[in-house]
Amino acid sequence: MWMGNESVPHPKVSVSTTTYPQAAPTSPPPPPSAPDLPRLPAGPRWPRLVQTQMVWRRLKAFDERWNRRYGDVFTIKALPWGTAVMIRDREMIKEIFTGDPSVFHAGEGNDMLAPVLGHQSVLVLDEDQHMQTRKRLLPPFHGEAVRIYGQAVEEIVRAEVARWPIGEPFALHPRMREVTLEVILRTVIGVQAPERLQELRRVLPDTVDIKFWTMAMWALPLLGYLPPWRRYKHTVRDAFALLDQEIARRREVPDLEQRTDVLSLLIVAGEMDDANLRDQIMSLLLAGHETTTTALAWTFERLLRTPLVLQRARAAAAEGDDAYLDAVAKEALRCRPVIPAVTRRLTRPVKIGGYHFPAGVTLLPMITLMHDSAELFPDPHSFRPERFLEGHSDTYAWIPFGGGRRRCIGAAFAMLEMRVTLRTILNECELYAPDPRAEPVRNRHITLTPRYGTRVVRRS
Repeated sequence: MWMGNESVPHPKVSVSTTTYPQAAPTSPPPPPSAPDLPRLPAGPRWPRLVQTQMVWRRLKAFDERWNRRYGDVFTIKALPWGTAVMIRDREMIKEIFTGDPSVFHAGEGNDMLAPVLGHQSVLVLDEDQHMQTRKRLLPPFHGEAVRIYGQAVEEIVRAEVARWPIGEPFALHPRMREVTLEVILRTVIGVQAPERLQELRRVLPDTVDIKFWTMAMWALPLLGYLPPWRRYKHTVRDAFALLDQEIARRREVPDLEQRTDVLSLLIVAGEMDDANLRDQIMSLLLAGHETTTTALAWTFERLLRTPLVLQRARAAAAEGDDAYLDAVAKEALRCRPVIPAVTRRLTRPVKIGGYHFPAGVTLLPMITLMHDSAELFPDPHSFRPERFLEGHSDTYAWIPFGGGRRRCIGAAFAMLEMRVTLRTILNECELYAPDPRAEPVRNRHITLTPRYGTRVVRRS
């Protein structure tokens, strides 16, 4: 065996009486190559707490800065992930979305939300448990099951618009929050009794209003004994109790099999116990309330600052051109994504895109960075819905709902809700922005919202 740079000379060889000189020593072969070792991409060297603060307070500026410096793949160190890798590369994201679900854990990446969602939530499960729960949840969110909710959405939006002031500036974001909560109460939970509706309207919004300081309690449980964490724990407890009561009552109603809300359909299917049902309803509330609220607020923020698009959108609403309204919603989700990233926690080491990632690292396919790519979306800072009418959007480039086996179950529902809300508001009233300047992006817990809540004025 060759060891290092050592060599072994050949012996002298004698033929008759002639002695030949010693042969020159041969060069040793190169040492065996070292095995592939985990190698993380470069990234900022700021202290972990500084990076954590930047991620949760100024994420868009943070990731854009380091994307310019380090390229499409870079490592950060921030809570709650520890070591995480931000990724903008399309091919790497495709590998992540199509990879082995036993290696790329999405549920483990969301486990910080388990105290409010419940430990059986589809969002915090992985592998077989996740797939089984996902299959049970899918039927109410596809095809005709989704389309029948359109009328309820339209009624809710019309009732909300009727309450808006004329000629006075107001923030649209909280008004959209009222709409999306009511949509969930009527179409997902299916509450009908006025007194229970009022209780749920009071408790549920505060339950899913998860702030950074709220999550600190989940990392440091002792904080739960101090205000304001103690108050938040009581709010979650009240929400669970109200949903438990609603599920128990629903099982007893005589017209259960005729109801079309999601909760009733899941009860009729008979595959979940009460605790499981509650966890899934909480998941649908978290995933479909604030996210759709913010998506609608951003859609109008962009529309009201792009006159030609607004003009065409109004015509599309009047003519029933849902294809264009869908394109408007998709373009808003592209240029102002609500959720900044997708999470995958590695259970085993993997090699992707020339990098070796060790187990325990969190990979973050960055929705914000992907949607800003001029290579994937020419002229990315222009609000141009036509790009979604000119061809199919790339599955691994336009990713507001994630991708692969973990793509958002409610994606079709969210698109229908956005389309119907857009059409109804554009037909019911005329809005304009009192300030022509774009509203900056603000971090609000796990979402990116318009800083001023999309300020608008209603003309008529």
